[in-house]
Amino acid sequence: MFHLAGSWRWIFVAAAVTALYLDVFVGIVQAFAKIPVLHEWAPTQSDPPFVIVQLIGLASFVALGIAVARRFHPTHAANA
Repeated sequence: MFHLAGSWRWIFVAAAVTALYLDVFVGIVQAFAKIPVLHEWAPTQSDPPFVIVQLIGLASFVALGIAVARRFHPTHAANA
């Protein structure tokens, strides 16, 4: 079913986590652009609150990617 062996599982995890991070990145940008309270905190989207939220999001996805890559073993899931 999965047929992900060797470095392919790392590539799959990296691609999946990167795609999800980019969706969240755009969501944060849209939130700061369209929610009045957030727009007041960072009207130019280069202010510290915006940068801090983006860095927290990036750090979260890096940690998520590492954790998932270590635990993702498709051969075990296919045999179960």
